[in-house]
Amino acid sequence: MGPETAAELSDYVDAYLADDEPLAAARARAIALGCPPASSGTCAALRFLAAVLQARAVVEIGTGTGVSGLSLLRGMAPDGVLTSIDVDPEHQAVAKRAFLESGVAPGRTRLIMGRGVDVLPRLTDGGYDLMFADAAKADYLTYYAQGVRLLRPGGVLAFDDVNAAADPSRHDVESTALREVAKLVREDDRLVPLLLPTGDGLLVAAKI
Repeated sequence: MGPETAAELSDYVDAYLADDEPLAAARARAIALGCPPASSGTCAALRFLAAVLQARAVVEIGTGTGVSGLSLLRGMAPDGVLTSIDVDPEHQAVAKRAFLESGVAPGRTRLIMGRGVDVLPRLTDGGYDLMFADAAKADYLTYYAQGVRLLRPGGVLAFDDVNAAADPSRHDVESTALREVAKLVREDDRLVPLLLPTGDGLLVAAKI
């Protein structure tokens, strides 16, 4: 008999690919710093996407302590470079430690201090295989608009924590932005969308 509740199913998905030591250490640091990391299931999905795309250029908004970054790097091509954006210098310092402990060559990461809404417009049109957003949910609309510009044809957008969009009674800025992004992605003829029930909801969309 399989999992009976949504929580049990989520636990089963997360346990399918358990964290190894470097990833578990990065996750523990995130929790200690009050920086919620992507779930194990979401991390597995990110690694899978990066591998399928044979990604050589990935941009991440929300470095955190390196949990999602490690997952992306493990799926990317060996010469791939992860550009990761975060406003918190302490988080990025901890992420650097996680990358080092996991054996990631320094030249494979480009950590940029700043807000995604300020940094993304400076990045190259069509220069990225994958963009992952997991910070400042109120800015997801800007990430969406910039992401479509940044991706090459066949590239993928990924937005974490979109389950809040499912509750119409929530009218806070973040929930409203998530609902609007989910709607715009679904209706954008340039994108092929998919909502994955992993972690707190992962919205992905391939650029045609």
